[in-house]
Amino acid sequence: MTEPPPFDAGPLRIGLTGGIASGKSTVARLFGKRGVPVIDLDQVAREVVEPGEPALDAIVAEFGEHILYPNGRLDRSALRSHVFKDAAARKTLEAIVHPRMLEATVRHANEAGGPYQVIVAPLLVEFGLTGWADRVLVVDCSREAQLQRLLDRDGGDTALAEAILDAQATREQRLAVADDVIHNDGPPEELPEAVARLDDFYRELASRQR
Repeated sequence: MTEPPPFDAGPLRIGLTGGIASGKSTVARLFGKRGVPVIDLDQVAREVVEPGEPALDAIVAEFGEHILYPNGRLDRSALRSHVFKDAAARKTLEAIVHPRMLEATVRHANEAGGPYQVIVAPLLVEFGLTGWADRVLVVDCSREAQLQRLLDRDGGDTALAEAILDAQATREQRLAVADDVIHNDGPPEELPEAVARLDDFYRELASRQR
């Protein structure tokens, strides 16, 4: 993984991570509703592969035009199905996308302001980025819950879902680097209270470092 560029000195930055289908996006939205700037690396990754961007040209050159929709946009599902079954292809894709994604993330964060910021980074652990932010917040749930949510969300390809989970850090690896944890094996109605508690805590931390 390319060494990420540093953030400018500024707000407290929280690295929000967790396995696929763990509830990261829901937690991020709840922070956003509380007035916290949220920079999502998945969204940034979409930006850097828009038509006309150098990353998309490099992806097409490497994997072929079959990973494009007729309108020229990236068919992320087709690309994902290919790379998650081929470790070498996945690393090639990462080498194309990740440096551009990290640069764009830093640019967004440096412009965002706020009392503190949440940087949503699904692969924070996998790519050794745990020291990039000031604190690491893990959204945690069981593998069984992840698998069922993934199948419910994306369809019934169990083999692909298992491959996606296997390509990510384990639950234990994520928890080992966590400063803070939101447990999300229960009903989603429990999440707003958990986010509210952390929001109060992070605002207090941020006020101390000013």
